[in-house]
Amino acid sequence: MKTKIISIAFIIAFIIAACRTVPLTNRSQLNLISSSELLSMSYSQYDDFLKQNKLSSNRTQTQLVKKVGRRIQKAVEKFMRQNNLQNELKGYRWEFNLVRSKEANAWCMPGGKVVVYEGILPYTKTETGLAVVLGHEIAHAIAEHGAERMSQGLLRSLGGVALTIALKDEPSETKALWLTAYGLGTEVGVMLPYSRSHESEADHLGLIFMAMAGYNPREAPIFWQRFSRQGGSAPPEFLSTHPSNETRIKQLKEWTPEALKYYKGK
Repeated sequence: MKTKIISIAFIIAFIIAACRTVPLTNRSQLNLISSSELLSMSYSQYDDFLKQNKLSSNRTQTQLVKKVGRRIQKAVEKFMRQNNLQNELKGYRWEFNLVRSKEANAWCMPGGKVVVYEGILPYTKTETGLAVVLGHEIAHAIAEHGAERMSQGLLRSLGGVALTIALKDEPSETKALWLTAYGLGTEVGVMLPYSRSHESEADHLGLIFMAMAGYNPREAPIFWQRFSRQGGSAPPEFLSTHPSNETRIKQLKEWTPEALKYYKGK
């Protein structure tokens, strides 16, 4: 009984030590994965994805994705410096690619590895619309939502062992956890949707990032209204687990005054 109590106490202490705070929102989250391990896996998976998918041949659209991506990148780096979190970006190797696909989707993996699908550009329409999407997706990586989801899987399926041990002793299970967290390798080849709480958090952070990059945050709710209408009765897959349209628009409008403090183009 005493041994059991000690084990439980150790696990609780381990979980507490593995908690981190999400920038801006200050939400506490579980993260059992070291940055070096996470980035190594991310870069490997990203390279595999690019080998299996064709890049867009549209130079104008490709350059737009890279332009907006770099602006958001600089905004994120500035935000992290201002909040003494620059070490969180250590090891990041930013990359922005547009791929051939009719999917209305985009995602960002750990380390700043971003993919935009051609199919989402008719929805974004403008440079600012694209900034809304990229700010949101990059926010998922900055908030380490994927690492949090994978950590929950490690704790649930593998007893909370370190990723290094899991990779060595349970490689197939570890790969399955990665696919569950990020979704690459699925039939459609896009990242699995995050929870609604993660989506709302990415909306909040993304709004700040786009504002700091010089894009009017007032346009964010307008974009989401336009995007949700495009799907008719069935919204695009990109919106499947996002907050309801009414909730999202309400939240974005509530956060806009805060974001405007970061927006120089007021």
